[in-house]
Amino acid sequence: MVSDILHFIISIVFSLFGIALLIRAWVFAIRLHPFNPYSQAVLRLTNWLVQPLRKVLSPGNRIDWPTLLACWLTALIFLLLSWTLLTGALPAVQSLLPAVLAAFMTMLKWAFNLILWATLIQAILSWVNPMAPIMPVLHTLTAPLLDPIRRIMPNLGGLDLSPLVLLVLAQVAMMVVQRVAYTLFGV
Repeated sequence: MVSDILHFIISIVFSLFGIALLIRAWVFAIRLHPFNPYSQAVLRLTNWLVQPLRKVLSPGNRIDWPTLLACWLTALIFLLLSWTLLTGALPAVQSLLPAVLAAFMTMLKWAFNLILWATLIQAILSWVNPMAPIMPVLHTLTAPLLDPIRRIMPNLGGLDLSPLVLLVLAQVAMMVVQRVAYTLFGV
């Protein structure tokens, strides 16, 4: 029971930190203003890991490679810790290559989860409190994903179904990633 509780806490902490790293990479890709208070919070939370990696790996034009590497390392450590907690032993050397690939799948799962929650929160706030201070940030984050869907969807006047379509697509993508991870790694 103690190991289950510890695994639950580790899962939450590593997932939230991994998602914070993905938000940082997303903010970099869409060029959200770095002095935004939400951007500042994410930068402060993740700088301790990303800044040393920037000395080894430089970011690209639109892709923040050091942040994505930090996220992948976070996922890898999370999986290795989970394995150790659940089995009571360190993973064997032959298990490291599957763990490396499973860490990438975990990153994808976190990314689709982030898309799902950002879209859901934005949709709910647009009904409840469209003037909430976080709405411009959520709109900036989700616009690159919603705009292509809006171009395809028929115009229904004041009813925008693109968030619903994005929610369904993100959920389907998470199911596919989960199935592939289960098929490849048994996790």
